[in-house]
Amino acid sequence: MLEFQDVSKSFWTGTQRKVILNHASFRVDLGRSLGILAPNGTGKTTLINMMAGLEKPDEGKIIRDCKISFPLGFMGGVVNRISGKENARYIANIYGLDDDYVEAFARWLAGLGEYFDMPVGTYSAGMRARLTVSLMLALDFDIYLIDEGMPTTTDVEFNRKAGAILRERLEKSTVIIVSHQANTLERFVDRAAVLRDGTLHMFETLEEAKQLYDYTA
Repeated sequence: MLEFQDVSKSFWTGTQRKVILNHASFRVDLGRSLGILAPNGTGKTTLINMMAGLEKPDEGKIIRDCKISFPLGFMGGVVNRISGKENARYIANIYGLDDDYVEAFARWLAGLGEYFDMPVGTYSAGMRARLTVSLMLALDFDIYLIDEGMPTTTDVEFNRKAGAILRERLEKSTVIIVSHQANTLERFVDRAAVLRDGTLHMFETLEEAKQLYDYTA
């Protein structure tokens, strides 16, 4: 379960205070995936980062009593100065998993060859993305967070392998996906909310959410 209790979040843009959430309360139970429709610039990434624990609310409380992923495509989870292998073993230790398994899984899926044993700072953007997604998929989560759709790379074979694994995981996991496009949500959820002007409007169906989203767009 993931629950927001009277959560507020805002930040100063240099000219005005931008409100992301204004005393928002909602709950996501395991087995009930949720899509959130939000126009660009409304704070989608900030919201999903708060769910992951990467950002703290200004007020209120966020309760996490299950294993929640970092956002798919999040590129800040690896350390540049150490190798892909060392990153894999470090993350395994954080999550209390077998470091040999996580290393072997990430080495196989990322397909980086000798670069897996080199510092991540020497990787291209595509190689870094493959490592990050591979590390995320090496871990089992109860809730997967997706920001604007599935992460992809320019490597077709990697996308095929990673996509197949992710689809299998999502069949037995809960998904929270935030996007500015309703068709991105349709593949994952039938329940949705609309984030607008700091208020999260919750609906039981995606169709109801789309009606408000289209009306106020």
